[in-house]
Amino acid sequence: MRLGLAQLNSTVGDLAGNRRRIVETIDAARSQGVDLVLFPELAVTGYPPEDLLLRTAFVQRARSELDAIASECTGITALVGFPELDRDLFNACAVCHEGGIETIYRKRFLPNYGVFDEHRYFQGGRDLVLLRVGDSLVGPTVCEDIWQPGPPATDLALAGAHVIANISASPFHVGKGGERERMLSTRARDNACWVAFVNAVGGQDELVFDGHSLVFDQEGEIVARAPAFEEALLVVDVDTSGTVSQRLRETRRRSLARERGGPPAADLVELGVPRDNAEATDPARAPALAELEEMRRALVLGLTDYAMKNNFSDVVIGISGGIDSALTAALAVDALGPDHVVLVSMPSRYSSAETQSDARLVADTLGTRFLELPIEPAVASFAQLLEEPFRETDIGVAEENIQARIRGTLLMALSNKFGWLLLATGNKSEYSVGYATLYGDMAGGFALIKDVYKTDVFRLSRHLNERAGREVVPVSIIERPPSAELRADQRDDDSLPPYAELDAVLEAYVELDRSRDEILSDGFSEAVVDRAISLTDRAEYKRRQAPPGVKLRPKAFGRDRRLPITNAWRP
Repeated sequence: MRLGLAQLNSTVGDLAGNRRRIVETIDAARSQGVDLVLFPELAVTGYPPEDLLLRTAFVQRARSELDAIASECTGITALVGFPELDRDLFNACAVCHEGGIETIYRKRFLPNYGVFDEHRYFQGGRDLVLLRVGDSLVGPTVCEDIWQPGPPATDLALAGAHVIANISASPFHVGKGGERERMLSTRARDNACWVAFVNAVGGQDELVFDGHSLVFDQEGEIVARAPAFEEALLVVDVDTSGTVSQRLRETRRRSLARERGGPPAADLVELGVPRDNAEATDPARAPALAELEEMRRALVLGLTDYAMKNNFSDVVIGISGGIDSALTAALAVDALGPDHVVLVSMPSRYSSAETQSDARLVADTLGTRFLELPIEPAVASFAQLLEEPFRETDIGVAEENIQARIRGTLLMALSNKFGWLLLATGNKSEYSVGYATLYGDMAGGFALIKDVYKTDVFRLSRHLNERAGREVVPVSIIERPPSAELRADQRDDDSLPPYAELDAVLEAYVELDRSRDEILSDGFSEAVVDRAISLTDRAEYKRRQAPPGVKLRPKAFGRDRRLPITNAWRP
């Protein structure tokens, strides 16, 4: 049997466009002799469609597009994810065969944690489906189904499945690819089944889907791996004769089936015999990516799709001469090209000659457009307007933040005038502790590096330089102590603990939900822990107003970590 795993970049809500992409891929798979081609979870609608699923017209139109897809399935069978409305709504896998829909499998386990909210929309299914392709039996599953160590995978194996096919939309975070590989290997080995896993690819608001589709044999060994962060059609020849032999030798599964009163019942659908392909395929095994390259690819893909799917051709970035804006600019050029990136320097009296020079250097190095808009006249105007209400008060944070808000206003004006997408440049360390200005440097339509800790900003900048073989992010910027430059001789470590210590505490508190006492037991400074926790708790209202940005960590702000603003609990 020849399998095709089609990791597609669907667009949420573009039902006709998604249908065209699926049909084109069916044609490509058929031309390569594929018998059964797998498409991602909810490929017809894109994932996650969220409250679009509450609109009857949307669900009905999705079914119409699925019917059109099925009409093109002649000489090939396709497993296609779609929302099925049948008295209730199901996250379903349609088996499209010989011009129609042969049967439908309904997702059993509905994730309702982290970024997932499927209990809001779907009812869970219960029935098993088996597809016979020649001598091979294939059991369809959907995403979360395969993450469960028991049914439906174990039930499908007991019912006779030789291949467990999983159509998925599994979002990326750093290290997720390795987690999936270990889990899928275990499922294959424990159930003496081949496992074919197809994943979505592309950016959808904060989420990035990394593809990384996989095929494992019954020993849990990787047979094929599709590339990460790009569309691909992975074609693999599957020989299940070894699975049958292993099943006959391993009698423990018979004991388990007897304890359950016999093999589980499953709807058996005959799909005919596989075609006779004269030459076997040589399955692709794309290399696994290292952590920093994973992060880079995720950020680039997330920005590319956010811009393109929302009809932005160009982006604008406030370039300060600091490392956050320099990294954001370099990633934007990687995603969109230098002709589609505008960098704007907005120096004040506190901007050093070095940072002003480096701001222009970044633009020259990357080949982008560059504007310089000195803000001192605007700062003076604000000072004059506020002279009376601010009389007899000390100069402090309010005056500092006026500078950031003037810059935010200028950048938003350019965005409004020219239709450029404004990229905010704040990182996760700053967003965690509130070291960012509302309506100032937090202004924007997309916060590209909002889930990147400051220590990783430095690591990523060096990685970009090593990868390019040149200074994409100037070394002078990487080596300079970070500063907001809102007052004379200001440095970040005047207000914050050193980033190496701060980020370690933030990871424990934000990502792992560890208590103050638990963090202190790891040997961290009490002063650093108390400061980090206090600042993080107080900044919740700011984060609630931040732009969306690419999710890189298991606990990203917004979709993953959700805390009340009004909150008297103290750890």
